[in-house]
Amino acid sequence: MTIDALAMLFPNVAVTRGVAVRVAVSFLSEQSDPSTNRWFWSYHVRIENGSDVAVQLLSRSWLIVDGRGTAHEVLGEGVVGEMPLIAPAASFDYVSGCPLDTPSGAMSGSYRMVDENGSAFDVQIPRFDLLSA
Repeated sequence: MTIDALAMLFPNVAVTRGVAVRVAVSFLSEQSDPSTNRWFWSYHVRIENGSDVAVQLLSRSWLIVDGRGTAHEVLGEGVVGEMPLIAPAASFDYVSGCPLDTPSGAMSGSYRMVDENGSAFDVQIPRFDLLSA
């Protein structure tokens, strides 16, 4: 896949120590119900290891801000029940979701990683908007 194609599919990207985090977000109108103040988005994350050593994702830290500016922090081990080990030049993809009680918001955060040499570091997750319209 070309860089331009990746940028179109995953418009939100951040790179830390050679590890790229790309995010694409979709509003799911069929799972949303504005009459009950429920809006739902799915987001597809691709983590690409552009470094020359394997890295493992240990934990995640998300900051979710709703349309009123209220912030919610979500911390946890791994992603979608996994703590993936990503070899050099390899990637790991997953899809998750975010409900809000406002029609817009934003997400950002970081992943705690450790490389094969035992060095721990944080990888930035790019900020992305949650828009229903």
